[in-house]
This record gives sequence, C-alpha cells and structure tokens, in this order.
Amino acid sequence: MAFDAFALILTMLALGMVFARLRVFPDNAADVLNRVVLYVCLPAAVLTYVPRLHVDASLLGVVVTPWLLTAATIALVALATRLFGFRRDEHAVLLLCVALCNSSFIGYPMVRALLGEHALPYAVVYDQFGTFVLLSTFGLYVLARYGGDVPPTAREMGLRILKFPPVWALLVGLTLMPEQPPAWIGGALQKLADALLPLVMLAVGLTIQLKLPRDEVKPLAVGLLLRLLVMPALALPLSLAFGMSGEMLQANVLESAMPTMITAAALAISHQLAPRLAAALVGYGILLSLATLPMWAWVVGRLAA
Repeated sequence: MAFDAFALILTMLALGMVFARLRVFPDNAADVLNRVVLYVCLPAAVLTYVPRLHVDASLLGVVVTPWLLTAATIALVALATRLFGFRRDEHAVLLLCVALCNSSFIGYPMVRALLGEHALPYAVVYDQFGTFVLLSTFGLYVLARYGGDVPPTAREMGLRILKFPPVWALLVGLTLMPEQPPAWIGGALQKLADALLPLVMLAVGLTIQLKLPRDEVKPLAVGLLLRLLVMPALALPLSLAFGMSGEMLQANVLESAMPTMITAAALAISHQLAPRLAAALVGYGILLSLATLPMWAWVVGRLAA
C-alpha cells in the first residue's frame, strides 16, 4: 500500500510540474484544486475516520504534542537566528513553516499509506485540534507581528475557526456520524477521501518552486532540518511520556514529521515574508519527506512492535 501511495505521489507531482511548464491549466488551477480538497475531500476524510476514534486518556497527548512542538520551534528558531543572523522576514517564515506541518493534505494519505486506516483517526485529532487551531492563532499572530498587519482579535480567530469546513465535519463526526454508516454513505465518503492525495499532489506540482538564491540556502537548510528531523525526534519522547503506544504513538510521531503546511507558506508569501524561502521550504520539504517519512515510520514501527 505504501509503495502504491508513493508511486501515485510521484506521478501526480511530476504531472503537475509538466502541466505547469506546458501551461495546460489556468493560472489559478492549483488554488481551485486546493479548494476542492478543503471543501469536499478533507471533510469527507474527517467524517470517514473520526467516528472510528476510541477515546483514551492518552489521546490528550496527541492534541498537546503540536502545541509543545510549536513552543520548541519558537526557541530553536530564535537560537538559529541569533547564531546565523537571519533577517526578520526569514525568522518569521521559519516560525510559520517549522511550527505548522502539512498534517491534513499530505498527513492523512501518508499516515494511511504507511500505517494503515486504523491510525487515521489519530491523524485527524492531531490536525484538527493541533495544527489547524495553531494556524488560526499562532499563525495569524506571526503574520500580524512580522507582516505589518493589526493583530487579530479573539473573535476574529474564533470566526476563522468556525468558517473552516472540516471543523463542521469534525463536530458531526464526533456527535452524529455512526462508526458504521449505511454502505452508500460510507462508500461515497471513502471515494471522496481517496481523491485527496492525487488532487493535492497535482496542485503541489503546479506550484512547486525549487530555485533559491544563495543567501537563503542557510535558512532553508535550518528549516528543513527542524521540520523533517528535529520535530519528530522531539515528538517521540513526548509520545512515550504521554503513555502512547501502538498506532497512536506511530501516528503522533509521523504527523510531527510531515513537511511544511502549504497554507502557511502561502500566507507568508502573500505577506511578502521571504516568499522564495517559503516556497522552497514547501517544495524541498515535500520531496525530502518522501525519504524521511518512511524512515520515521520504520523507527516508530520498531518501537511500537
């Protein structure tokens, strides 16, 4: 299953890059594809997997892990900035692109491919209660502080969260959706959820950028190191400290190892915060994660065995 998923990832990524070069699609094609994923595929995935979640005390650790990793990101990025003299906008991009991982668009299909469907409910919890809320709070604060905007109010952040379609799917999945819905509903939701991976990777291929000036290579290297290696390395002892085991432990670490969130980088670019660095963190992060994610899956698989 993992091999099939990786083959699909590479194929759709390559097709997107070819189509971008040939200008087959309109300029806004990637944005349209991402909106389809956000409003259709992602809610379908949440409705499919959340009802299968069995509440456990250690589940709180899955929620807390991305918040603790964000605190670690703030400290480590501050240290790197002091050591290497990064610019203010590079510092801001590293805060966003290290703290916020792609725990949904890439996280869901990769967890499913590497760990199996039973681990997906934990990925949903990590994403919805961790990464997404962090984007709507910490992410907006960083953009406001470094991008020159007025800091958002608590009401504005709350409205942003309520307007996010997967949040409504999460509420339905936790309350009304049965673990085993009627076959016609479950089958339709599964097909929509399965479309998430090819659509996301096609959109990434249409927008991926790998070119970067020499003066931004150092922050790129630091960002990739922190995002792909240091964050999951920190998540592993945290998971054990929270008493996690089995698929919960594996999913928590693997979600922490995901590459940079595309939305976080897009927001940095829209605020003119080191746009080439943000784009490169996404592009190189996704490509390198095709090697680092199986590595982390193997590591946590040995521990959980």
